[in-house]
Amino acid sequence: MLREIRIENLVLIERLDLCLDQGLTVLTGETGAGKSIVLQAIALLTGGRAAAAWIRAGAEQAVVEALFDGPESPARRAILSDELGLPLEDEILIKRVLSPDGKSRFYLNGGLATARQVQAVSEFLVSVASQHEHQRLLNPRYHLEVIDLLGGLWPERERVAALFDQWSEVRSELETLRRREMDREQRRDFISYQCREIEAAAPAPGEDEALMRERQRLKGSTDLQRLGQKCQQRLQAAAESLALARKEVEAMNAIDSGLKELAAAVAEQSFLSEEQAGQLRDYLLRLPDDERALEEISGRLTLLQQLKRKYGDSLVEVLAHACRLRQELAELERLDETIARQAARCAALEGELVTAADRLSERRRAVALRFDESIRQELVDLCFAKEAEFKAVFKGHGPDPAIDLARTGWDRCEFMFSANPGEPARPLAKIASGGELSRVMLALRCLLAQKDAVATVIFDEIDAGIGGKAAEAVARKIRELARHHQVLCITHLPQIAAAGDAHLLVEKGLAAGRTATVIRPLARDPRRAEIARMLDGATASAKSLELAAEMIERHRRQPDAAS
Repeated sequence: MLREIRIENLVLIERLDLCLDQGLTVLTGETGAGKSIVLQAIALLTGGRAAAAWIRAGAEQAVVEALFDGPESPARRAILSDELGLPLEDEILIKRVLSPDGKSRFYLNGGLATARQVQAVSEFLVSVASQHEHQRLLNPRYHLEVIDLLGGLWPERERVAALFDQWSEVRSELETLRRREMDREQRRDFISYQCREIEAAAPAPGEDEALMRERQRLKGSTDLQRLGQKCQQRLQAAAESLALARKEVEAMNAIDSGLKELAAAVAEQSFLSEEQAGQLRDYLLRLPDDERALEEISGRLTLLQQLKRKYGDSLVEVLAHACRLRQELAELERLDETIARQAARCAALEGELVTAADRLSERRRAVALRFDESIRQELVDLCFAKEAEFKAVFKGHGPDPAIDLARTGWDRCEFMFSANPGEPARPLAKIASGGELSRVMLALRCLLAQKDAVATVIFDEIDAGIGGKAAEAVARKIRELARHHQVLCITHLPQIAAAGDAHLLVEKGLAAGRTATVIRPLARDPRRAEIARMLDGATASAKSLELAAEMIERHRRQPDAAS
């Protein structure tokens, strides 16, 4: 339930603080006074679009804030906690701040939130019934939703949707397998050729890198021989000189033992040079000088490069591709078995889906029978003739149920309506006037009241096209709805205004030389004067004041008044 709403610097409202209670609260005022700004503020709090132009001229920002009671339903409170991460608190505070750059900031219980989170939370808290919702009533897709909501069939509807998604996925996979079967032989030949090509080459990981190093050596073998021989000669000469130096320093050490470390170092250098000369000699003996080997290596590298161009950037990837090809070949060999299993799975899911859709369809038709009778009674209460006809007409499936299946089952539902006795019922969208649509929507709202866990319902001029007895009937019905919901109603009809448990007057005037909208609650006498104005116009006569008082008292005495 909406407890409080605060608005700052939104269009014509400089500051507004409203405390609301249970039952029916009506908002009235002259056209253009700013009644729609309140609805605009609620829309902003539910994640609706905003514009920088809505910020009051001269203000740095606009702020809209509302305090709601948390949902009473444990299931809905669990959703807020588990899925949206909102603490399980008794109150929910939603705040939105509009900036001149067109951006907004959302807050939930004091913490920053996203527009998506705010939209999800507000769906549990408030519902706005406006001309837009009347347009939904003209869409047959909404009619099936009404039946499912009235019958409490949403869990079954979601089960059918889940089964449909599974069946669609399995069926899509089966169609893919059958397409593979059609070109299986061609694909098998192609894969076999690729496998043979890779297996015939028998590449090894890193083989190409090793061959490139070997090819580099072969290409430079002449220079390596020439340079190596010169280097060997110098090392050999150095080794011989160091051998003589070693003998001489050893003789010196025999005379002077203080040269022991020097003698050891010279000896080490002598032996090391002899070893290095030997290593270079062995290298030169092993150095290849074979043009045929160079051609073989170059040919092998060309083959490996071709494989990499076709199957991967490296030989590791080429070998991995070969592994995948062998797996695909094995799958193609087993394709008949795979198709058979997938077809059986698809048939089983289809059977389960058809059974669930059948059961849902039967329950929908049973709900529709009760719904038809209930809404006809509601329509009688709203001043339609007793013979007025309203029924939900279903279009079932054809010979092949699978063709007509959708996520909602196979039912197509449309509301048929006739307000005039003797006239055949026709699609609601084709024959209902604006006033009739308003009353039909209200009748649906009353039927959904027991199912709808949203505590607050806001009517935006649902009285469009209504007058006379019908207006009085609508007032009674809205008051009846307020038994189950907190109802806020923006209205131009005195009959509805008189039905309110609380009455707010929206006025536009001058404050400090600027136009401003204010909203103030009306006590007994000012309320009677406002309803009299709605009856008579700008001036209220004694007769209209008396009639206004009588209208208020009549609703106060009615047993269906909100408690």
